[in-house]
Amino acid sequence: MSKIQEIAELVEKGKAKLVGKAVQEAIDEGCEPTAILNEGMIDAMAVVGERFKNNEIFVPEMLVAARAMKKGVEVLKPYLATGATGALGKLIIATVAGDLHDIGKNLVAMMIESAGFEVIDLGVDVPIEKIVECYKENPDTKIIALSALLTTTMPSLRDTVAALNGEDFRSDIKVMVGGAPITREFAEEIGADGYSEDAASAATLAKELVSA
Repeated sequence: MSKIQEIAELVEKGKAKLVGKAVQEAIDEGCEPTAILNEGMIDAMAVVGERFKNNEIFVPEMLVAARAMKKGVEVLKPYLATGATGALGKLIIATVAGDLHDIGKNLVAMMIESAGFEVIDLGVDVPIEKIVECYKENPDTKIIALSALLTTTMPSLRDTVAALNGEDFRSDIKVMVGGAPITREFAEEIGADGYSEDAASAATLAKELVSA
């Protein structure tokens, strides 16, 4: 088995303690850093995402795999051409004003980061102004991802998307939404560009939106 396959297996199994060492060994043996990132880690997380979608694994296993990948990336970062880990561009993620849930958002952020984005996480209960301000500080942002986990904060999500839709920079970005009470219909109705029902599909959706 190649070193890269070994890394992929360690990520899939969430062996955070072993991943860093395996990555370092792969580099020492002359493996291409981008191949370690793409085939060893990003592909492994895609497999994990698929398993999650098919209910073969659950949130804890997915978090453990994402953590293992993070450990691998820490070792790999100095060897990668700057920006390779965020090769797909910047993405701003936030839970909307009035909503304090962050587990789902954190998982989505980890999966999207694992897919190759540079993620700017604004946290929970984020007012519209803060999102707009963050975009203006990072005008090269490609996607704004918004989460609402309560039916009572759905109006807040609606208002946030409406505010973004009114901004001059709206044509330069894609807006994606998600969260337990959100449906594809609601996402379309409020004018978002995309909706995903879980963290794994959020990563796939983000990739689709930037390549569209």
